[in-house]
Amino acid sequence: MTFYILKLAIMLPLIGLLIYGTLWLYRKYQPQTMMRQKSTSLNIVEVMPIGVNNKLAVVDFEGRKILLSVTRNGVAKVDEKNAD
Repeated sequence: MTFYILKLAIMLPLIGLLIYGTLWLYRKYQPQTMMRQKSTSLNIVEVMPIGVNNKLAVVDFEGRKILLSVTRNGVAKVDEKNAD
């Protein structure tokens, strides 16, 4: 019986630390944070949801601001302006 309690006292904190470490790594290396890395030629300026599956996105690409419509079926260019 003492061996069981000793084993439980050792394994329970180890499992807790393993769960905490896994959640910390997941939060640190989420795919969304990987996409937010700065790029010199392409930057997402703003994203606005306009429906359940639809979004408008303003992208800065090599000095031009491009308005994109993002839907479940794909991406379409709506408008383009030169950034002055």
